Amino acid sequence: MASGTKSKGSSKPKGKANSANKARRSIVGTARKPKPWGMIIGLIAVVALAAGVFTYAFMQIADKEQWVVSADNQDPSTNISGVVRKAYKASQHVSAEQRVAYDQSPPFGGPHDNAWAECNGTVYPTAVRTENMVHALEHGAVWVAYNPDKIKGAALDKLKAKVEGQPYMLMSPYPGLDKPIALSSWGHQLKLTKADDPRIQQFIDSLRENQYQNPEPGGRCDAQGTGFDPTNPPPFVAEKPGPDAVTMDGKGATDGSTQEQGGVPDPNATVPPATGGATPPPSQ
Repeated sequence: MASGTKSKGSSKPKGKANSANKARRSIVGTARKPKPWGMIIGLIAVVALAAGVFTYAFMQIADKEQWVVSADNQDPSTNISGVVRKAYKASQHVSAEQRVAYDQSPPFGGPHDNAWAECNGTVYPTAVRTENMVHALEHGAVWVAYNPDKIKGAALDKLKAKVEGQPYMLMSPYPGLDKPIALSSWGHQLKLTKADDPRIQQFIDSLRENQYQNPEPGGRCDAQGTGFDPTNPPPFVAEKPGPDAVTMDGKGATDGSTQEQGGVPDPNATVPPATGGATPPPSQ
């Protein structure tokens, strides 16, 4: 009995000791197990990166959409700083011998020659008669003019890349231009100093073939049958127009009843197209 009692009594401390040891091991094990900070930081970084990529993509899409022409966004160029806007009456034509006393330099609206300058991505190496260039704007083209004394080499190549082969685009030197670059569409103009200015593409996207801003959207840009030779265009005239020049209010110009060169009637014409493709001469 004595030995049995001794054995029974000694079992309790052993059980308590085992429990204490287990508790210590549990505490030690818990203390030694570190939190996965690296994984947590990595996950946070991935989430932040994904959010940044999504935000950037959203901003890029939103930026492109603001230059898209639509019924709800008829003049996206209002989002471009520096654009000058003026209202001009369309379909006022002059003959090849007449000049117009334009109110802007380069002009971006007003009376113009019966024949439009070819505007199928044409880059003219020499300055072209202004009255022909303005007519191309009426059809929805964008004219890139540049000062040949200020835009050369790589800058000139950048501008050419925006124009060459592009429909409703034309480009030419403009002697005496007060800024290195002038972008013009009908009733709109933006003058810039650098050929890599992002506003160049914004202007083109906003106004080229813009049916809400151009008097004759979809008008022809080829010069076939018009009398305008893109390989030998009428030259730019630097001298100021004389007192007999057509004024900006159209005095001396013909109205919309006179058809354009090349057998293409003005959309406001009040007479039917001439038979046989003939074009009546403009009234003087």
